[in-house]
Amino acid sequence: MTIVGLMSLISSTVGFSGTPKSIIRLTTEPPSSQILPFEAEAITPQSPVKLTLQALDSERQLLENSKFHLQILTPPKQPFFPTDFPVVEGTKLLDIKVIAPTGKLQLQQMLPIRGKYQLLVNVTPLVANQFSPIQQTLTLDVPESYIKYRNFGILAIILLAVGIVGGLIMGGRQVIQLGEIAPMRVRLLLSGGVVVAIALLLVVNISAEMAESHTHALPKERLQLAKPAITTSGLKLQITGDNHATVGQVADLAVEALDSKNQPVTDVVFNIKTTPLEAEWVAFAYQGIPDATGKLRWQQQFFDGATHKLEVEVSPQSNTVRQFQPFQASQEIEVAGVAPPLAIRLIGLTYFTSIIGLGLALGLWLRRRSLAWLH
Repeated sequence: MTIVGLMSLISSTVGFSGTPKSIIRLTTEPPSSQILPFEAEAITPQSPVKLTLQALDSERQLLENSKFHLQILTPPKQPFFPTDFPVVEGTKLLDIKVIAPTGKLQLQQMLPIRGKYQLLVNVTPLVANQFSPIQQTLTLDVPESYIKYRNFGILAIILLAVGIVGGLIMGGRQVIQLGEIAPMRVRLLLSGGVVVAIALLLVVNISAEMAESHTHALPKERLQLAKPAITTSGLKLQITGDNHATVGQVADLAVEALDSKNQPVTDVVFNIKTTPLEAEWVAFAYQGIPDATGKLRWQQQFFDGATHKLEVEVSPQSNTVRQFQPFQASQEIEVAGVAPPLAIRLIGLTYFTSIIGLGLALGLWLRRRSLAWLH
């Protein structure tokens, strides 16, 4: 082989290995740096994150007539620094398979906790051999809200101050009366500390038991019942799937459109939205078209334990012969809350107790230093 031929072979090999591959691009609204986790006690209504996934070929053009399979996994469990919803950690938040004629998938999803989310995306062509399937794992980092750090700091300062005051009282000169094992002020302080600790334990455990009893009150099995269909304009819109859901687990849901002969209708658009009954925020929203059977299926986790309403509106596609006035159907989904594990509750109690203990030790040290200075 000549030197020129060898150089040509090396050049072609390098060029081939450097050819851009098909990718999946993720964009969010708001930008990822501004995304905050769900705040259960937020004063103003919160908005879900708008996720946009684009399937792009080697020339960064959209791969049309694609089928997306998206799974959103919550951040892994954090045993020593649990989130507001520890039961949700390390679970599946969403699982959806949809048709994307333009090669783009857009949906809205409320993200419940801080941490790194994984988006498992698989894109395949609707027409065989149109393009090579793409499989990619994307990540989305959600930082904790500064309000949580502020509230924890305020609580820590209060507990630390309580401990310091107690240490100053206990470290002072005390007179023990005959028959007493400790001075009066020390005994009162210890008694108050015991009462506070018991109250904390009661609040934590009673709230947990109430959540558990609510969970047990719901049926253990999933009810797969068809809801009453809404019929108009010769079309029938029906919601099917789970009537009951449990925090930490996904619920199977589906919506379908049928004509007057109960044949699947595919030239329509579904607009799906799930919201809590007693709140104004949106948990999940998606607009898309059905598959060949006239259905759109997905799995969704209801992370906050409140009863939700699933609303589905069906409308005609703009470029089809079938035209009608949009109409909608809705269904309530009862959600069972799950109490945090006992270990998680004890970790929080340990942190608070440790802060008080640290303040107590600091107060004793300050009292002894002051007494030593006086002498």
